[in-house]
Amino acid sequence: MIRITLIGSGNVAQHLIKAFAKSELTEIVQVYSRKKETLSSLIEFDKITSDFEDLKEADLYIIAVSDKAISDVSKQLPFQNRIVVHTSGAASLDVLDSKNRKGVFYPLQTFSKNKDIDFSTVPMCLEAENTFDFRVLETAAKSISNVVYAINSDQRKALHVSAVFVNNFTNHLYQIGQEICEEHQVPFEILRPLIQETAEKINTLNPAEAQTGPAKRCDSLTIEAHLDYLSTQNQKNIYKILTQSIQNNGKKL
Repeated sequence: MIRITLIGSGNVAQHLIKAFAKSELTEIVQVYSRKKETLSSLIEFDKITSDFEDLKEADLYIIAVSDKAISDVSKQLPFQNRIVVHTSGAASLDVLDSKNRKGVFYPLQTFSKNKDIDFSTVPMCLEAENTFDFRVLETAAKSISNVVYAINSDQRKALHVSAVFVNNFTNHLYQIGQEICEEHQVPFEILRPLIQETAEKINTLNPAEAQTGPAKRCDSLTIEAHLDYLSTQNQKNIYKILTQSIQNNGKKL
């Protein structure tokens, strides 16, 4: 049984609390939150503290806060030589204070408070300074996920940037598509099967093979017609950049 303390109350922290609570191999000793009521629906109230000095002994301390707060939080921890990890995709191992043994416990997924996640499918990217600490992280990760990787800081940065492209940027394009539909009184729901099929293709094809559309075909008449039809300069600029990128990629193949 690995005894875990979570520090944070945001999206990642809340999903980790739910995941660890379901595991028979881990025990949540305590959770730190500046506002106790934020987590009162997820865990017993007496396990929530808003004072670092009240933190109890645990096998693993997981800091799940914003990237800019990780360093400051790790400095405030009132103990030494324990395993302290963060959950960031972009921050390096070095942002953690050196008084404790450092590591990373990064779940590569998009988290929203109102959307439940099947944690068993979430890739867990782990990093530690020594083999013993890595095994502790690995055991904790495997207690909630079936997909666990050893990933160093540089590799994790590459994953995080890639994730911004395939998730955050893609979702923004969904938003633009919805705005265009609404502007012309077309139900956005009509596009949902297309969105689903596009995502499912990646299970059997690599992205270059799955690419279709006027940019891929170099269909200049359709491209120009689309640009004339779009109503904002922002939409036109994004359309041009992505069209050019697709066509440049085709030249490399």
